Amino acid sequence: MRTRDPIKETSIRTHAIKMIVKNGLDGFSMQKLAKAASVSPATLYIYYKDRDDLILSLSMEIAKKLMETSLQNFHPKMSFADGLAVQWKNRLDFFLKYPDDMEFIEHIRYTPMYEKVQEMMVENFGEVLGKFVHNAINNGELAPLPFEVYWSVAFAPLYQLIKFHAQGRSYKSVHFVLTDDIMQQTLQLVLKALRP
Repeated sequence: MRTRDPIKETSIRTHAIKMIVKNGLDGFSMQKLAKAASVSPATLYIYYKDRDDLILSLSMEIAKKLMETSLQNFHPKMSFADGLAVQWKNRLDFFLKYPDDMEFIEHIRYTPMYEKVQEMMVENFGEVLGKFVHNAINNGELAPLPFEVYWSVAFAPLYQLIKFHAQGRSYKSVHFVLTDDIMQQTLQLVLKALRP
């Protein structure tokens, strides 16, 4: 059996992400990946069983890295405003540092594979985030809401601003840059909307 080469593995992962971001899942194949990464097709199967195994592995790695980053300098006993601000800042920093990873996850989000990613996120990060939300409710800082409503109000505005930033434009502005002032203004509106 051939040994794993960390440099080749990193190259394979990087090329796979870039290819999926550029061409989507339909335009992605192991054959094309081998050519782009300058390895033989057989080399890919040292690292991954098949195309789906590769895509799932990348998805899990990126989602875990995103969640770990979003929880840096965060504690579930923080005030709701401070804890949400930390998560927003960390998620924005992750996007700015790894835009291809975020775009890759968008391609996976609407596939059956993403269910496994969500299960991993709940298993690894659900407890700390659940404690944070429950503490905020118990402290009167957050209205009790169904998860979907909470998430849509708490994080969707940030992700929309990030999308506008990535596109360099919004529906109204020809040039858009997400500044700290815009992010803080939006965060304050979100916090106001989520208060009891």
